[in-house]
Amino acid sequence: MKWVLFDYGEVLSHAQPEDDRVRLAEAAGVDFDRFWQGYWEHRLEFDRGVLSPGAYWSEVLGRRMRDPEVERLVRLDVESWSHINEDTVAIIEELRASGTRVALLSNAPVCLADRIELMPWVTTMNARFYSGHLGLVKPDAEIYLRVAAQLGARPSEFVFVDDRLVNVAGAESAGMSAIHFRGAASLRDALRAATGAPDAP
Repeated sequence: MKWVLFDYGEVLSHAQPEDDRVRLAEAAGVDFDRFWQGYWEHRLEFDRGVLSPGAYWSEVLGRRMRDPEVERLVRLDVESWSHINEDTVAIIEELRASGTRVALLSNAPVCLADRIELMPWVTTMNARFYSGHLGLVKPDAEIYLRVAAQLGARPSEFVFVDDRLVNVAGAESAGMSAIHFRGAASLRDALRAATGAPDAP
């Protein structure tokens, strides 16, 4: 029986809304484009757990951040990633009902992982893995192999779902099947073919 391994951001959650993106840049007190350049430039090291929240936001803004500033940016950032895609979450329920095992693998710093773990639907998944806890990030092949090993399964037993092609390629390099996420409807069809799960009622 296969595992379906889901990404979180922009798969189980929606992309950060523009209002949230503007609010983050305004809270930082810097130009919007400059803010987002720094945000993504240092994000993987934050996701990996190499940078603490304070160190990450100091790198993003190019200055030493005070604790209240860091706390506010962490809160706004976590909120921006908390808009759930109910259509995709429904697919988890369908897979579980069909007997398919499901897990989560997210590039997420510990502060975001802690928030995701409070979401009720997450507890219906068989397992959850976060880069901030593993010290590894997608698309490195090692993170997929680590997940497979911890679940006592072969990479070939997984179907991985991610919106980013680079992460899809990373999973395939580790021996997993992978699906490029482009929406819940097409994902449902692709998973049905990949897992042999029956049609949703």
